[in-house]
Amino acid sequence: MNFKTPLRAGLVGLALAATTAIALAQTAAPEAPAAAAAAAAVPNKGDTTWMLVSTILVLMMTMPGLALFYGGLSRSKNMLSVMSQVTVTACVMCIVWVVYGYSLAFTSGGSLTSFVGSFSKAFLAGVNNDSVSDTFTKGVVIPEWTFICFQMTFAIITPALIIGGLVERMKFSAMLLFVVLWATFVYFPMAHMVWFSEGYLFTLGALDFAGGTVVHINAGIAALVGCLLVGKRVGYGKELMSPHSLTMTFIGTALLWVGWFGFNAGSNLEATGGAALAMINTFTATAGAGLGWLFIEWIVKGKPSLLGMLSGIIAGLVAVTPAAGLIGPMGAIVLGAIAGVVCFFFCTTIKNALGYDDSLDVFGIHGVGGIIGSIGTGIFVSPALGGVGVADYAMGAQVWKQFVAVVVAIVWCGVGSLILYKVVDVIVGLRATTDQEREGLDIAEHGERAYNM
Repeated sequence: MNFKTPLRAGLVGLALAATTAIALAQTAAPEAPAAAAAAAAVPNKGDTTWMLVSTILVLMMTMPGLALFYGGLSRSKNMLSVMSQVTVTACVMCIVWVVYGYSLAFTSGGSLTSFVGSFSKAFLAGVNNDSVSDTFTKGVVIPEWTFICFQMTFAIITPALIIGGLVERMKFSAMLLFVVLWATFVYFPMAHMVWFSEGYLFTLGALDFAGGTVVHINAGIAALVGCLLVGKRVGYGKELMSPHSLTMTFIGTALLWVGWFGFNAGSNLEATGGAALAMINTFTATAGAGLGWLFIEWIVKGKPSLLGMLSGIIAGLVAVTPAAGLIGPMGAIVLGAIAGVVCFFFCTTIKNALGYDDSLDVFGIHGVGGIIGSIGTGIFVSPALGGVGVADYAMGAQVWKQFVAVVVAIVWCGVGSLILYKVVDVIVGLRATTDQEREGLDIAEHGERAYNM
């Protein structure tokens, strides 16, 4: 009997079985790691680095960008007063944010979750080096510390913007108290409604990429309500109140534009093409608005001013904020140009006709520019106009959602700010005395001067 044939057949069978088992194992092997990765997503170092850089850029918008921008637009006797108010806002909002602000803005609020979060993460309870925050891509995360810091810079600059409507006559103590109350009862709920997954405007489908409603309409309306309540500066309309240093204002504007790349492109939360789209739109919309304001002023007043061009630049930055990662560069140019022209008329013709003293045009630029940008987002997000589109997009329906978001922001902020100004007035008084205003708040409130003559 030949034993080699069955032996050879047996060995061949074993080899085939082993090969099949290995192939099946190799086919099934990737599934287990994939499931594990999905269960515990790990932050990408590139995304994390981009968000850390963006956070620093947004802080630069306030310190020193906004301080120099507003300070230069004020009279020299109030330069330090303006910088002091911006600086104390930055400091106090850092503390308020980590104590309870982050929790109110970005946690579930139970039965009130459509409007505000809870205190479940007060004092940053439960946050550690391993906790993460979701981005806009499923399975992609960043460290929660990073997200907290990034959103903290938004909580800093938003109330700081309000200062521009009230400079040169609002008391330092009143501004400090108002900032804390306003952030608590107006800003944190609005941020929750717009940016938290369970928030009212988020679930409605309203689009706000980086803060048209949360930051700019919010701050603009608060400034308008404030300047109406506090009243005009002593000598307004009778004395010259021109900026004391357009050089400072230019430097502040440049810092704001550079910092705004962190503001807009950083709001993508990832270092992807979406961030690059937000960046190029922040270039083009800003340029379109700067030129739009420049040329309309040239036509109306006969001379193109640097102040006008700088104002237009800020208007463009404001208008593109809610749309930055959602529209195309050509749409951004048009949106910026519209904002530049409309904001020019609000800061000149309409403000003069109505006679309110919005000192540094916070409402005229941030409020109006934010409204234009928020409504315009619903139009220019259309793929037919170069936008990225959204699920089941219909222009009319999306514009209506944007309009609802604008109305909610105006009413929420307007009513809330009115109440809080009244509360502050009762507690510490809103306005400096006439003698203090004439002397200048630098000396009257801080005992120092910006310049030694």
